[in-house]
Amino acid sequence: MFVVTVSYTAPLDEVDRWRPAHGEWLTDLISRQLLLVAGRRPEWVGGVYLVPGMSSEEVDRLLATDPYLLNGVAEHQVMEFTPLLVAPGLEELKSQG
Repeated sequence: MFVVTVSYTAPLDEVDRWRPAHGEWLTDLISRQLLLVAGRRPEWVGGVYLVPGMSSEEVDRLLATDPYLLNGVAEHQVMEFTPLLVAPGLEELKSQG
């Protein structure tokens, strides 16, 4: 599993130009369960995604299609981890590592 942090590299007015396309991109990935969670970081500095089990190469290919990245207004930082402890009802996440 991967945690991806998104950091804006351009002023918010430039980021906002690409927000609708980025939102559609996220909605599509969530609907196909290629992302489990996506959300905004406080103070509008970027976002965070939770990506289920896939190879790091697949994650890189997936993130390369982000409209924010394609238009040079954000960058991604990717951290891989293996879920070991989960809240009740989320046991399936352990298999995503």
